[in-house]
Amino acid sequence: MTAPVAIRTILAKTISDCSRESLIKTTGSLFSRDIALHMQAHPAVNQREFVEPEEFRFKDDGIFPNSVLPLLLYRQAFTAEAEDPASVIEQRFAENDWTNSWRNGVYSFAHYHSTTHEALGVYRGSAILRLGGEHGKNVEVHAGDVIVIPTGVAHRKVESSEDFGVVGAYPDGREWDLLRGRPGERPHADHNIAALPMPDNDPIYGPEGPLLQIWKRNR
Repeated sequence: MTAPVAIRTILAKTISDCSRESLIKTTGSLFSRDIALHMQAHPAVNQREFVEPEEFRFKDDGIFPNSVLPLLLYRQAFTAEAEDPASVIEQRFAENDWTNSWRNGVYSFAHYHSTTHEALGVYRGSAILRLGGEHGKNVEVHAGDVIVIPTGVAHRKVESSEDFGVVGAYPDGREWDLLRGRPGERPHADHNIAALPMPDNDPIYGPEGPLLQIWKRNR
């Protein structure tokens, strides 16, 4: 019997022969205990059981290298209902070795990283992001969404709600660089991108998650 069912059963049996005052005295401690246990088992921000990611592909446009690996968007991978939803996302990322995390927004200028892949978990608000550079695509994201951006893929914020916030994290806690598609970046950036290993884990679902299967098919 689950905690809510047990509580309803106790209340139904007790309320018929107890006053409101005695009911509170009789069930108060049990109610508090069962609710606490239920909340531990079912936190307010839940990772959904499984979300199949959408795939977006962006080719080298001569300015931004982009990637043969698809950018992955997991829509509503989390339900953002807790007082601190960012912590829930950070914890899930960290459990799967995506660390060196931060909380902030997304730059409004196009940029990419040559030294690491990047996971962005939206914990609050919404935004429109431009992915893949000038010839790329606008994608709307909301609280609970997770984006995994392959190294080399350009991204920027087009617009957002005032409360928009993301958790950023990197496989194995890798350090990130910040490149903007300027002349002279590419030879060194291309070398970094080619040398970067595959992550060991999907940031949400771990070693059995879809990221590894999808990316290995596209390398």
